[in-house]
Amino acid sequence: MIDSHCHLADETFAEDLADVVARAREAGVVRVMVILEGNNAAEAEQARRILELWPETRFAIGVHPHQAHQFAVDPAAAAAAVRAQIEATPAARAVGEIGLDYHYDFSAREVQQQVFRAQVRLARELERPVVIHTREADADTIAILREEGGGALRGVLHCFTGDTALARAGLDLGFYISVAGIITFAKATTELRAAVRSVPLERLLTETDSPFLAPVPYRGKRNEPAHVSRVVDALAALHDAAPRAVAEQTTANFHTLFRP
Repeated sequence: MIDSHCHLADETFAEDLADVVARAREAGVVRVMVILEGNNAAEAEQARRILELWPETRFAIGVHPHQAHQFAVDPAAAAAAVRAQIEATPAARAVGEIGLDYHYDFSAREVQQQVFRAQVRLARELERPVVIHTREADADTIAILREEGGGALRGVLHCFTGDTALARAGLDLGFYISVAGIITFAKATTELRAAVRSVPLERLLTETDSPFLAPVPYRGKRNEPAHVSRVVDALAALHDAAPRAVAEQTTANFHTLFRP
């Protein structure tokens, strides 16, 4: 199994990082993709600790839409900061998470869009995949990916919570769809389940988005990569497949996309 999106560099893991890594490996997780916030020195330092504990770890680096306001005066500076950090991080494989978030609007929407565009252009230049965050901004997110991607962009819609139309738009772009613990929730919508069921196993990834969104039966607790097995089980049920087959396929998908 692979946890294709987690935040192990978050401060919530600082005290027991070694135990978290040990539990993940014991659960059968062979690799994680850790998301690093661009220009965040504390997360960069924790990334070095993670690599010492788990050399198979890979990283994605990007300016999240919540932090886009830091680059309001010069959106291109966001891409420059991410470029520098990727060049200094040999285990970096992707630009992300990047995108748009109109739910909280911590950054002005126009600024979010400009910072997002700059980072998509960077990903194309570096020939790296993108890890996409979209919340209540799907139309604008897909439009920017189409306009800036040039048909050559690879990537994933992470923590997918959309409908079949969004899944189809992502697939049409050549993207993968990544599913998190939300799919295990009793309140997961019929629409979401139908959308995930419509995605071929060959285009699915699994993730925890830890420390957030702990799957059943861990809801209300801190999430961690070991729990990705619950997502695998949920996908297996939706696709009427064996959990082992889903784990093997999603692992192969991760390697195809991120070339670790």
